[in-house]
Amino acid sequence: MTKITAAEVNKLRKATGAGMMDCKKALVEAEGDFDNAIDILRKKGQKVAAKRADRDSSEGAAVAKVNDDNSVGVAIVLGCETDFVGKNENFLALAKQLAEIAINFDSKEAFLEADFGGISVAEKLIEQTGVIGEKLDIKAFEKVEAPYVGAYVHINKIAAVVGLSADVENAATLAKDLAMQVASMGATTLSYKDFDPAFVASETEARIAVIEKDNIELGRLGKPLKNVPKYISMAQLTPEVLAQAEEDAKAQLKAEGKPEQIWDKILPGKMDRFISDNTTLDKEQCLLDQDFIKDEKSTVAKYVASYGQVEVTGFKRVTLG
Repeated sequence: MTKITAAEVNKLRKATGAGMMDCKKALVEAEGDFDNAIDILRKKGQKVAAKRADRDSSEGAAVAKVNDDNSVGVAIVLGCETDFVGKNENFLALAKQLAEIAINFDSKEAFLEADFGGISVAEKLIEQTGVIGEKLDIKAFEKVEAPYVGAYVHINKIAAVVGLSADVENAATLAKDLAMQVASMGATTLSYKDFDPAFVASETEARIAVIEKDNIELGRLGKPLKNVPKYISMAQLTPEVLAQAEEDAKAQLKAEGKPEQIWDKILPGKMDRFISDNTTLDKEQCLLDQDFIKDEKSTVAKYVASYGQVEVTGFKRVTLG
């Protein structure tokens, strides 16, 4: 039998990440041939991957990478089966290595075909499935290109990348804060202007139905009822709607006996409240229309404007699950 040295085992372990005993067995089977031993370990990975193909890889790590000149950012999720593996240092290191490769490609498909130490990324995932004993796959791949790109990762569970239209002073702070906002609040689009009218109409009907149903139960319990909004997005608040809202507010002030000379001081607050009550969809899904998490008295749009001539060109968010 071919004698296998500890140095050879260690070399194979470093090359593949496999355990010491698995490496030794592979080298013995390969009669000391290093390349053949690697093939043996990869075939083992293929067998394990085939057996675990239907497993749910809902755990893992979300990571982000921005290139050196801050013009490209990528966010990926490397999935596995258990939280234990997802927190493992070697697994996290693999996720970061993959992100380093991913940043050079425009799609998940091209990324999976990319080279990883002489094999493709897809083959590397199969190899590591054999090493770790759990299904590994790329659950998400998102990329942003812009004059300035920043990123934020929340405890390896959520990763976000944000693009800015210019590399302004303190762009790194702005981009990171925005990426943190995206990670925390889960916006799906930049502005209410991006919404399809049919989506807004459908969402309005659904939300009103939910509130009305809740109010039936609240009324039964003798509790205060929720406000039923007529609108849910700034996209619906046309100049005519806002003008009518102002007239309604004036009528209310008159009915309350408020002197007309002080209406100008009261009306702005009432209009702000009307807009806030009737733009709930925007605050949930539109990045620029959300309350800024670091200052809830300001919107994200106002925060961006404080940096001067710069706009958000796009953003992406990936998360486990």
